[in-house]
Amino acid sequence: MRLLYNCVFLAGFVLSAPYYFWRLWRRGNWVAGFGQRFGDYDKNLRQALTNRHVVWVHAVSVGEANVCIELLKALQTAAPNAKLVVSTTTTTGMAELQKRLPATVSKIYYPIDRRKYVDLAFRAIHPSAVIIVETEIWPNFIWRARDGGTPLFLVNARLSERSYRRYRRARFLFRDLFASFAGVAAQTEDYARQFCELGCVPDAVRVTGNIKFDAVRSGGGKLVDVAGLLRQAGAPENAQILVAGSTHAGEEEILARICARLRTRFPRLFLVVVPRHFERARDAARSVEKHLKVMLRTEVSADKPPRPGEVECLLVNTTGELLAFYQHATLAFVGKSLAARGGQNPIEPAALGVPAVFGPHMQNFADVARTLATGGGAIQVANEAELEQAFSRLLSDEGYRSAMGKKGLSIVQENQGTVSRTLEMILPHLARRGFFLAPKGPAAPAAGEPAAARAQGMPLPVF
Repeated sequence: MRLLYNCVFLAGFVLSAPYYFWRLWRRGNWVAGFGQRFGDYDKNLRQALTNRHVVWVHAVSVGEANVCIELLKALQTAAPNAKLVVSTTTTTGMAELQKRLPATVSKIYYPIDRRKYVDLAFRAIHPSAVIIVETEIWPNFIWRARDGGTPLFLVNARLSERSYRRYRRARFLFRDLFASFAGVAAQTEDYARQFCELGCVPDAVRVTGNIKFDAVRSGGGKLVDVAGLLRQAGAPENAQILVAGSTHAGEEEILARICARLRTRFPRLFLVVVPRHFERARDAARSVEKHLKVMLRTEVSADKPPRPGEVECLLVNTTGELLAFYQHATLAFVGKSLAARGGQNPIEPAALGVPAVFGPHMQNFADVARTLATGGGAIQVANEAELEQAFSRLLSDEGYRSAMGKKGLSIVQENQGTVSRTLEMILPHLARRGFFLAPKGPAAPAAGEPAAARAQGMPLPVF
C-alpha cells in the first residue's frame, strides 16, 4: 500500500508541479518559507522546539486558519507548557496566521506529502501530538505520526459529499488511515457516522459542533475605516450597502446585473464586491462594469473623490477586510454558492446581525446553511431570479431585514462552545504525554444549550 501510494504520488506531483508552482507565483509572497514545503526548516525553529512539549496544529488555508486560531488560544491556556506550532499550505493562510498569532507560536508551511519531506519535518519538529483541522488526509504524514507513536486528532471534522463517496469507494485503502486517529471531533452526528463507516474507532469519535461558530467571537481582519472608504468611493449618504463576500468567477456579473435592475427602485443601493481571491480583481471588475460603474478599493483616494453617481460598485482588491465591510452591510451575499460550488462562510455576516443570502451550492457549509435558513436567519435561493426577489424584499422591508439579522445572530450564539468540547477530547491524551494542564474550569454545555450557559465554559484569552 505504501509503495503503491508513493509511486502514484510522485508521478502525480511531477505532472502537477508546474500548475502548483504557477498558482504560488500568481498569489505572490511565495519565496519566504518555500523550502519548508520540502521539509527544510531552519536552525532557529529547531532550537526553539528542542526539549519542548510540541503540539503541531495543521490548517490548510484561511478558513481552517481561523478555526485553529481559536483552538490555539484555548490550548495555550489549558496546557501552558505546550509549545505550539501551526502549519498551513497557502500563502494566504500564512498571512492570516502571521497577522493574528503572537511570535510565541511558530508558523510553518506544511510539507509536501512525500515520505522524505515528511520525515524531515517530523525530525525538525518532534511533535508530542498532531491536530488536523477539518479533513486533511495525507497518508505519509499519518503513517509517520503513527509509526512514531504520536497521537493524531481530527478536529472540526467534516466530509464533503464528494470526499465521502471517494473515501467510501476506496475504503479498503483508507480504513487503516482513519483508524489511526486517537480522537475525532465531528461537527455533526451525520459526520460522526461517516467517519466511523470509513474506519475511525467509534470510541474515538464524538460530536462537538462547529468551531467556526466560536471563531467569530474574536473577530479578526484589518481595522478599516469602511464608512470613510465608502464616502470616498462615492456611495450615497444613507446608502443601502449590499456586500457580496468571497465571490467566485461568474457571480460578480450576476450581482451587478441584479443591482443594475434594483437601482431603478432603490437608488441608494451600493454594491461592494469582495472576491475570494484578490488576484481575480481585474477580471471581476471587467464583469461588473458591463452593468455598473465600478471603482477598485486601491483606487479610492480622499484627494480625488468621485462625483455623485459616478461609482455604483466598490470592488475590494485587498485582503483581510471582508469582516470590516460586513459590519457596515445592510444585507450580504455569501459567494461560491451561485455560479460556483462549495459555498463560503455564512456565519460571518450572521454573527454581525446582517441578513445573508446564499445560493444552492453550499456543500462546504451544508449544515450551517441549513441551520441558518430553516431558523429564519438567512435565505437560500436556487437561481438568479430568486436572488433578486430576496434582495428586493430585504431592501424594501426594514422590519423583515432586522428580524432576520437578529435571528441569525441568535443562532450563532446558540451554537457556540465547540472549542471547550474539543479540548475535553484532547487534553486527557496530552496529560498522558507529560503536558502540564491548568486547573479546569466548568464544563461546557452540550450543543444546542442557550448561549448564556455556554458562557460558563472555558474562557478564551485574547493574544
